[in-house]
Amino acid sequence: MTCPYCGLVLRTTLRRVRPLDLALAAAFVSFALIEEYLVRMPGGWWPYLLAVFALLVAVRRVVPLLALLASAWAAHEFVYADGEVSYRLWQLVAMMIAAYTAGAHLPPVGDNGRARLRGGIGVGLVLLIALTYWDADRTDPMGAFFFTFAPYGLGVAVAVQSRRLAEAAAARAAVREQRVREAVMEERVRIARELHDMVAHSVTVMVIHAGAVRRRLDATQEVERELLESVEVAGREAVTELRRTLGLLRGDAAEGTVAPVGLDRLDELVAQVREAGLAVTVRREGEAVDLLPAVDMSAYRIVQEALTNVLKHAGPTRVDVEVAYRTDGLHLIVSNAPAAGRRPIPAAGHGGHGLIGMRERVALFGGALSAGPRPEGGFAVHARLPAAVRPTGVTV
Repeated sequence: MTCPYCGLVLRTTLRRVRPLDLALAAAFVSFALIEEYLVRMPGGWWPYLLAVFALLVAVRRVVPLLALLASAWAAHEFVYADGEVSYRLWQLVAMMIAAYTAGAHLPPVGDNGRARLRGGIGVGLVLLIALTYWDADRTDPMGAFFFTFAPYGLGVAVAVQSRRLAEAAAARAAVREQRVREAVMEERVRIARELHDMVAHSVTVMVIHAGAVRRRLDATQEVERELLESVEVAGREAVTELRRTLGLLRGDAAEGTVAPVGLDRLDELVAQVREAGLAVTVRREGEAVDLLPAVDMSAYRIVQEALTNVLKHAGPTRVDVEVAYRTDGLHLIVSNAPAAGRRPIPAAGHGGHGLIGMRERVALFGGALSAGPRPEGGFAVHARLPAAVRPTGVTV
């Protein structure tokens, strides 16, 4: 009759055994066999004990206390044989491996009470082994306590250092995540500031148009007059609320109304970065359309951020900017040639604040963004924005 629980424990244990554990166990067995062949110490029990220790070395990380307990038992039972010292050197090696593993995986420190208890048991077993050695040979106290507590202390030091490194890595990751969140919020505030003036202007124009049409109505069109007057009132209230709500994002130190920019000012931007050392080539494809103001501004900002990233991370180099009006939208492609001696621009999703801003702008309009190193070297940013045209209105 088989034991399902035992089979589960065995499978779990085997899954946690690493190839390095098996390699260490094989090296340990080889060392033990060489010692037995060369020294030929008394005691015919050693093959059985070697098999037990080889297994415990292989699974020492899974059952560190059991490996240490076996070393304590072997130190007590197999020191003498027929009145002669029969303790093998490979027994000492197995004990040192077990002591180091117990210190590294069960250090007597930490916030968990159960972990501290297991660590205390490990310390007790190491002390028991040291006292057993001391009892066997009182002429060598250094050997009795050094060979036991030295590997154990080394394991504890490694565990503490690993914990500190893990905590430091977690803290750095938290800081990076916080910076990314702050960058996202900063970019959203910036977008909101820009869109605030655009939307407010558009709604104001709608209100002016509605008022102009109302004033041209005949006196008999009372219903139409009231409806248009309601549109004017609602529009004015919407502008007021919009300015009150989005205006909070400006802050006390915010500047005045954002000057509108768009792809019509791309040549000015290119001239500025050329003065900074970039050799920029601009290519335009397709027939330009009259974009929505928000899309036009975001397209300009995306190209601006991409060129700024190239200048910041690659230095003076050659850059190609492509503005393509296609059936599926406006495509913006900014790619630079490889620059020797410079660290690569981080890929999208790995931290660059400029790339975060680009993603926010593209996501705002349901577009798509890809950014990453090019196979031939350098870096490329490809953004697609919807090319819905600006609706035409009646001029009054």
